Amino acid sequence: MTEFIYKPYMRVYVRDIVNLSLDDFIAMIASLESVNAYWIDGVMFVSFAMAESEELAKKEIQDEMYIDRILFTRSQKYSKTARSSNNLEIGVINVEKSAIYRDMIHWLKTQDAWTA
Repeated sequence: MTEFIYKPYMRVYVRDIVNLSLDDFIAMIASLESVNAYWIDGVMFVSFAMAESEELAKKEIQDEMYIDRILFTRSQKYSKTARSSNNLEIGVINVEKSAIYRDMIHWLKTQDAWTA
């Protein structure tokens, strides 16, 4: 029988964090093809991975991940969609059960970008 082992990343590197207004956040996400936002603990966000490379693949095997950018906005209540003041709408997925996203948002709230 196949053995399955759960092993989360030990270290995640983030290159950029951008705090946006709700309208700006929705406009950016709406301009991307087939992208949903995520929500957890009062934060709506998306994250973008670095471009795939052989070097990054080696790092992932060593339990390291590189995130190019996290875009976020505060959003106290979860809703399946978010609408801007000019009626752009995006889908939102509740990821409260994800340990890595919970850890990421907890860390994000300690960063300077959180209060920017």
